[in-house]
Amino acid sequence: MNADPLSPVRAEKFRYGAHQFLWTRCWTDDDLPILDRVRALGLTLFEVSLGDEVRFDARCLRRHADALGIELSIGPGNDWPMDCDISHDDPACRARGLAWHRNVLERAAECGAVAYCGALYSHPGRLCRRVPPVDELPRAADNLHRLAEAAALLGVRLVIEPMSRFRNHLVNTAEQAAHLADLAAHGNVSINLDTYHMITEERDYGAAIHRAAPRFWGLHACENDRGVPGGGLVPWPAVFTALRSVNGPVRLLLETYRTGASGFGFERGIFQDLCPDPEAFVAQGINFLKTHLGGIEEGE
Repeated sequence: MNADPLSPVRAEKFRYGAHQFLWTRCWTDDDLPILDRVRALGLTLFEVSLGDEVRFDARCLRRHADALGIELSIGPGNDWPMDCDISHDDPACRARGLAWHRNVLERAAECGAVAYCGALYSHPGRLCRRVPPVDELPRAADNLHRLAEAAALLGVRLVIEPMSRFRNHLVNTAEQAAHLADLAAHGNVSINLDTYHMITEERDYGAAIHRAAPRFWGLHACENDRGVPGGGLVPWPAVFTALRSVNGPVRLLLETYRTGASGFGFERGIFQDLCPDPEAFVAQGINFLKTHLGGIEEGE
């Protein structure tokens, strides 16, 4: 597996980035200039969303990101068939889920992405309001192990993210994510947390980050309403204190959806104008995060 590009002793502990959804719903080759704007804003991380309807030249994206010194991660946030679910009750759906994610992993590797991140253990939007079958979590873990193995061969880290009860029933908390990762029993499984989902599920943000710390990959950062970080309900002092104690690099990616007249917030369930200007959102958010965390180097 490829070495973590943030692992050298003098690498920055805190690295900052953003998700494509601040700018656009569906990535295309015409969106490459967004990477230039991202780099001009001081960011070195960027997450691109894939799905069945997303078409672009992966090698072109890889070359452009490499030239700018931008680390890419991939998420399955676009057209992801609901029956492609590795935890599904139906074994045929589980098989389709494995095949679908393996295909996305191959595309992620072609992009040069270092990670594939999301609610990979199930499917966002599939909520089973029933007592969980005793084999539900073990079968998800077994398939997660298989995906982690496939990802490792491609040099991509598999990163699972807990989501709120309104999006998923299987993994809502850092504790549940850590338990599932332990059951998957593979060193290529990491955890990403999201301050938006955490506001519903976690009573102690610091404890949640500490629980995920042994497998911590990064944090999607936004407010409780998916707005720019700062000024909302997220207990940022506890978040910052816990992040400083994480051993190894910490990635912080701003994540929300483009709103305003030219945006697509409504189709993603955002009915307030929280991100009419992506560059302004990033500038304000990164300034808030850096004011409290800075660019601390490991070893200091």
